[in-house]
Amino acid sequence: MKYFKIIIILFSASSAFAQSDSGYPKTNYTKKEVYISMRDGTKLFTAIYTPKDASKDKKYPMIMQRTCYSVAPYGEDKFPARLGPSELMMKEGYIVVMQDVRGRWKSEGTWTNMTPVIDNKKSKKDVDEGSDTYDTIDWLVKNVANNNGKVGQWGISYPGFYTAAGILSNHPALKASSPQAPISDFFFDDFHHNGSFLQSYFMTFPVFGVQKTDTTSKAWYNNQLILPKTKDGYQFALDLGPLSNADKYYKDNFFWQETINHPNYDEFWQKRGLLKHYNTVKPAVMVVGGWYDAEDLSGPLNIYKTIEKKNPNAYNTIVMGPFGHGRWSRETGHTMHSNVYFGDSIATFYQKEIEAKFFNHFLKGNGDKNSGLPEAYMFDTGKKQWETFSKWPTEKASKQKLYLSADGKLGMTAPSAAASVNYISDPLKPVPYTEDLTTTLGFTPHNYMSEDQRFAGRRPDVLVYQTDVLDNDITLGGEIMSHLKIASTGTDADFIVKLIDVYPADEPNNPYMPNKNITLSNYWQMVRSEVMPARFRNSFEKPEALVANQKTAVNFQLQDVLHTFKKGHRIMIQVQSTAFPLFARNPQKFVENPYKATEADYIKATQTVFNDSFIEVDVIK
Repeated sequence: MKYFKIIIILFSASSAFAQSDSGYPKTNYTKKEVYISMRDGTKLFTAIYTPKDASKDKKYPMIMQRTCYSVAPYGEDKFPARLGPSELMMKEGYIVVMQDVRGRWKSEGTWTNMTPVIDNKKSKKDVDEGSDTYDTIDWLVKNVANNNGKVGQWGISYPGFYTAAGILSNHPALKASSPQAPISDFFFDDFHHNGSFLQSYFMTFPVFGVQKTDTTSKAWYNNQLILPKTKDGYQFALDLGPLSNADKYYKDNFFWQETINHPNYDEFWQKRGLLKHYNTVKPAVMVVGGWYDAEDLSGPLNIYKTIEKKNPNAYNTIVMGPFGHGRWSRETGHTMHSNVYFGDSIATFYQKEIEAKFFNHFLKGNGDKNSGLPEAYMFDTGKKQWETFSKWPTEKASKQKLYLSADGKLGMTAPSAAASVNYISDPLKPVPYTEDLTTTLGFTPHNYMSEDQRFAGRRPDVLVYQTDVLDNDITLGGEIMSHLKIASTGTDADFIVKLIDVYPADEPNNPYMPNKNITLSNYWQMVRSEVMPARFRNSFEKPEALVANQKTAVNFQLQDVLHTFKKGHRIMIQVQSTAFPLFARNPQKFVENPYKATEADYIKATQTVFNDSFIEVDVIK
């Protein structure tokens, strides 16, 4: 039960801020709670924190977060332990606005996941997150005393989505927007990767799939939380069997039912995507993400790239740090991800030298494009240092193909003769995605993004390709495309490609490693990975079966990297067909809807990978 109490706390407190009746916010801010009417009459609950020294002669800009996770603590005499994006910005002084989005907590209305964008609004009934952002800002600048007429918006994860959608409001007072770990499309982020369902999210559906019946400050979805009898998430998911058995938990969960009834990238998912709507962007934008964000890595990269492509004259920048999901918002001292140490006080550097400078310039300064910040502030996770670029991906990079040789070599030249290697994939004995079973019942995965991959690479159902020991540093900086040539004895399959940094034998342990049973000697560090269902190889809208035993191209993109493989290390690629229970198992027999597959549909299959397969990377010289 302890784990589920933690879940309730995390998703009941705005931005995971701890509640407190004392401290800096209460001493230095006044609080007001209001309902702001949207154009369709729906009222959204909003908490406004104003510095006590605000006056006609000392006006402050507003910094706003809109969230589905509650703006607790409720009550004008109740204050959180911290306000705004960081302690630094809180003490510099901003009017901080927190709002429950429609259908959540104390706000009115009906909740929907990733509210579809309506570009052409024809009446006051046509509402979306852009219009709700516009109406909120319009009320704030007209009604909050001693504001300077400038508004910034920020948010991490789902609040990052509301920030990214808020850009589309184009309210003239919205001067700065920082979507952080934002979702851009649920078919490629969070709940799916390239349409493959993340079964690791299975426990989250009560939070997102139960409608409340009235305004409330209490979690209303607790009765749907699953209380497994085991602490082994791999075994729990395996015992569940096909996802068609999940109705015993979620028969009345509307988001689960929407998910299983829309297995393809149909209109339901398409209209929830943000990217196609960024045709006109007016506020300054700083997109923020973490290279090891197991939840939302696609969102920040693709929102930045899309705005850059469609709005070349907009102020649009990106920051990618050595962080897991949202971890830049809290200083941990020694910056770790899993067993990898990146340095000290990196979150503080980000908050002080990047985030605060961005908002201060556009909300307190002259707001021109000369913010003093680069286009791209990117952390090299191999060199373990910040790098800056005038654009991303950088023009300094060149394309390089890494060929998957049948003898296990990862080479930079095409093979001279055709060859292949195969493995047997059994969905009843899937490859684990982690060897740390204590994390497999979590709400979402975290550590696997940099974990040691020796446990997987030493299985017979995982192919391993690696370079010789590197004579010089090689920096991969930019995009990664996987070009697999495969054949299968089945009619469907998933293919998972992992990019791995193989450490030398004399690599010392760092002093902060959380798991003392792990050694960094010969450590196989995950750098990037992605899954691709072969059914979607030609179209995410119209899946196609594989022709058994026929050589077939399966091409897909892994998310970007900036990682230097150091001299003495090796570059490794692993290929497999299961990573469980991170990704739901592909039956390996083509069915119209994998969510409704039966036990009989799950079959063993021999997967063949041909040696003209290659991974195309960007190499920075």
